[in-house]
Parts: sequence; structure tokens; C-alpha cells
Amino acid sequence: MSRFPAVSPPGAHRESAVSTSDPQGAIERRHAARHLLVHPLTCAEFDRDIFALIRRHGQELDRWFTQRLGYRLHIDTDTARLFKSGVVPEHRPLRTTTGRALQPRECVLLALALASTAAGPAVISLRDLVNEIRSAAAEADIDLVGDATERRAIVSVLRWMIANGLAAELHDRVDAYAEDSNADAVLRMRPDRIALLPLPALVGAADAEALLDRAERRSPLRQWMRGRLVEDPVLYREDLDDNEWTELRRRLGEEGRILAEMFDLALESRAEGVAAIDRDGELTDRRFPTTGTEGHAALLLIAELGQTDHQPTPLARVNDMVAELAHTHAKRWSNDLVTAPERLARQVVALLCELRLAHVDEATSMLRLLPAAARFLAVDKPPPLPTGGRGGQAEQGELW
Repeated sequence: MSRFPAVSPPGAHRESAVSTSDPQGAIERRHAARHLLVHPLTCAEFDRDIFALIRRHGQELDRWFTQRLGYRLHIDTDTARLFKSGVVPEHRPLRTTTGRALQPRECVLLALALASTAAGPAVISLRDLVNEIRSAAAEADIDLVGDATERRAIVSVLRWMIANGLAAELHDRVDAYAEDSNADAVLRMRPDRIALLPLPALVGAADAEALLDRAERRSPLRQWMRGRLVEDPVLYREDLDDNEWTELRRRLGEEGRILAEMFDLALESRAEGVAAIDRDGELTDRRFPTTGTEGHAALLLIAELGQTDHQPTPLARVNDMVAELAHTHAKRWSNDLVTAPERLARQVVALLCELRLAHVDEATSMLRLLPAAARFLAVDKPPPLPTGGRGGQAEQGELW
């Protein structure tokens, strides 16, 4: 998930959502809920303190997630799994520990690896696991070529599983397989955790379209809208029909209190939509603004596109803009990206779309800034803050 930074100083317009009868318990529940939102699969061995909080407040957390978001929380002796149902955010890839998104080939191999190990065994050699993956691929009519690129992808998948508590290296490391097809290792698998990964919505779904259709069922409506506010940076007016928008605006104060209690999120409402702001900047897997070539280029591109009065811009023109920016900042930006401006442009556009700051119309190959991008435009003075604390509404027509 991604979050916009707060436009007010830390602590400003902050109302207490802590219960006066049990302030420490309320803080612990909110801390645990925030962690589960970002880490829906939480393993005790990685963070025993947070897992202890989840176990301690498991009943209340389950009630929160079930009644308010339509999610389901499973907790056992060393694993907590939050099943997120009802919302499938766009541009939300699985990521490695370095933040890189898994590529489509890696996602296919991950699915094959999970399918091969969900029923055991608890200990398996790397060679046997690779053979199981190839066997599962053959059953699914997926061609695996066994070259170096594929081996590196398998290693990336196994590293992802290890980082998420689904496997552990008992003898030797899997990394050697990337360069040596004869390399071996011994892995301890966690079939019990692997079996927890699929969402219930996967059962009986024949294709991706069926899954997306199920996920977009907006019943009950309030749970669906809360899920969108929690999982997406912003819920735009154009995402909703008239009745849904009226319902959200009518209950904005109540929704703000619920999200403040659960996650310490503050709602900002504008004519163009509603954003849930995390002042601590922790409820995100992609920070923005951010450092580095890609982050700097994204901010500068927003400024360039902002001069067009938010009119759609051809992607070819966007590529030219990024190439010009790369030339201007060549001494400070990564040489790999400066010499490949089209690749930099693709990464920047993908980042802006993931953050819902921009949208690409695939039919016309046009990119347009979305209203929340105005938060990052250079202005002569800061934009006015919403009044009324959490859930306060700004004037109609005001941009972020």
C-alpha cells in the first residue's frame, strides 16, 4: 500500500482515539492492526514482540477486521494471517526484501513452488524442489526452459519464501543455484503457512477476470469503501457512483473515527475524493516523495505535467520530458537510468500510477495527472488544511 505524507506538522489536528478505560490496550491494538495491514502474513520468529500483541488482542482485532473491513484474521501458535477480501488494489505487486517488484515470470514460478509444497514434505532438497516445480509446470502446460535466467528467477522466488517465513535454509544456500545448475541445498518448508496464503476467493475461480469480479463486489458497501480507503492512497470521486459518493460523504465523520481508532489514519476530503493520511509514514510499501533517481524524476515530471493544466499528455511526450530531465540532471542521477531514459520514463510512470497520482489510458496512450498529484506541485503558499480535525471537509473544488 502507499500513503501520502501529511501536509500538517506531526501532531497537528490530532484527536485521541485511545480508550480512556484502557489506554495502553488501545495503543497496543492499533499498533498490531497497523502491522497486520502491512504484513498480512506475520511470523513470530521475525518479530516476537508484535506477534505477542497480536495474540494478546486477537479476539478484538478479529472483530475489528471482520465487522469493519470484511477481512478475516487467523492466529495460531506462531503465525498470524490476515485474509483481505473485497478489495484488489491496482499496481500492488509482491516485492523482494530490496523493494523490487517480482516479475511476471517470478510470480508464475512462485505459484508453482507454493503448489508443489503446500502438502509437504517438511524438509526437501533444492534439486527435488526444482523437479517438483517443473512437474507442476508440465501439469499446467507451462514451458520451463531451465536456463540461467530461469534459475535466477527460481532463486528470487525461494528468497521471497525464506524472507516471508515459508521456508528456511538448513544446509547450504539457494543462491548458488543461480550460477550453477548442479548446486544443491536443504530447505525446511512450512506447508501449514503455505496453505494459508491463498484467499478464499480463489476457490472455484477459473480465471483472473472471475477473481477481479468477485473482489469488486461492493456488498456490504461500507466495508468495501473502508477497504479502499485503507488499501489505496486515495479514493476518487470517479471510483464511485452517485449513491456511493453520497453515502461516503454522509458518513465521513464516522468513517474517520473508525480508521483513526484502528490505524491512526486521518481522512482528508476534497471535491475530487477522499484520502486516508498516515502522519507517521509507516503504512506504505512505497514512500513518496522519495530519494533516488526515480523519485526525483517523478517529482519533476509532476511539475512539468502540472503546467499543462492537468490535460492528458501523450506517452511519447512524457518520454521526451523524462529524457530532457535526465539530460539536465545527468551528473546527479544514476548513470544506468540517464543512459536509458525510456526505461526511466516507464519506471516513473509506473510509480505515479501505483500511487494513484496519474493514470494511463491504454487505448489512447495518454497519461493524465490525477487530483492528488497537486499535493506535490510547487506552490507559492501551502494549501489550506481541512477544518474539523479527522474527517474534516475542504471546500468544493479544492485540490490536494
